[in-house]
Amino acid sequence: MLASKKRFRLDTERLQLRLPEHTDFRMWAALRESSASFLVPWEPTWSDDHLSRRAFTGRVQWAARVRQQGTGLPLFLIRRDDSQLVGAITLDNIRRGPAQAGTVGYWIGQPFARHGYMREALRALVHHAFTELDLSRIEAACLPENAASRAVLEKTGFKYEGVAQSYLQINGRWRNHVLYANLRGDRRGRTDVG
Repeated sequence: MLASKKRFRLDTERLQLRLPEHTDFRMWAALRESSASFLVPWEPTWSDDHLSRRAFTGRVQWAARVRQQGTGLPLFLIRRDDSQLVGAITLDNIRRGPAQAGTVGYWIGQPFARHGYMREALRALVHHAFTELDLSRIEAACLPENAASRAVLEKTGFKYEGVAQSYLQINGRWRNHVLYANLRGDRRGRTDVG
């Protein structure tokens, strides 16, 4: 399912979710750099050129390409009242056919953590995925000790499903992750979180 070329945007009460644009570079690089110590423990190791304009240009091109192909939806979270970038959320690895599923990942800049922005963005993206993209399952994974990430998932309807051993390389080490999923029309009720 290929996406149309028109600009994509999801609006929430406080945020606009949209694809990254070349003009976002300085704001993105400044937020990532100032939040590095907050983000690095939870992310894959940053490349030497992670904060470069060239790397950002590649990110913008990738975002446009995967959206056009219908395999991903990488979005920046822009605060509506002052156009400040607060973080990003990506629905990636969109699978069609019998799966009708995708995987969500996200990050928030340190100054904007614990203000409910990611919860707001995640609810909007999941709603869009179920109603507009006709997906049936949205998956997410995070480190077991990442209490903030686990809380945002649980508060937005994701349910714990188990542990994946050596799931991703985070900060240079293969790490186990707890797995969550949000199902359209979920009838599972609460699950016990391990």
